[in-house]
Amino acid sequence: MLSPMARKDTSSMTLRERLAHVPQTGRLVWIGVRPAYGAPMIVLSEVELVEGRGVAGDRAAGSARAGGKRQVTLIQHEHLPVVASLVGRDAVTPELVRRNLAVAGINLVALKGLRFAIGDEVVLEGTGPCEPCSKMDEALGEGGFQAMRGHGGITARVLRGGRARVGDAVRVVAGDELA
Repeated sequence: MLSPMARKDTSSMTLRERLAHVPQTGRLVWIGVRPAYGAPMIVLSEVELVEGRGVAGDRAAGSARAGGKRQVTLIQHEHLPVVASLVGRDAVTPELVRRNLAVAGINLVALKGLRFAIGDEVVLEGTGPCEPCSKMDEALGEGGFQAMRGHGGITARVLRGGRARVGDAVRVVAGDELA
């Protein structure tokens, strides 16, 4: 959804400006944590994101890799029906693909390299694509890995921690909004 305040003349923007201009506001539609390697996902209505670590209760936040570029994994909610179609399922849920957050209404790929807020507290920075792993064939059936290619979402690091809740707005923020 575009807000009237977000509309601006983009005709004279440079490519760099155009890539940073994301006028859509999305929403957080699902939250999950992986408490241990291979353990079932726990679905939550809200979660604490810890600055420099990741999602509280998720195995990655307490691992040796915490603090890296993959503190939080996000998937584009609109891509789940596409993946389901590619693997011949009626539906694919976010917990099957083992991501932390499912977001709708804003293109997650556009957030790579940008800072974005979830709700009023949390600020993340998109760090790159969240490529599928071999577990996708096990979770989704044969072809699951290939179906997830290009639909795996993004990874992010937590710049400012806080509570994130299902229904929270997801929007790009300027650097001065971190103060």
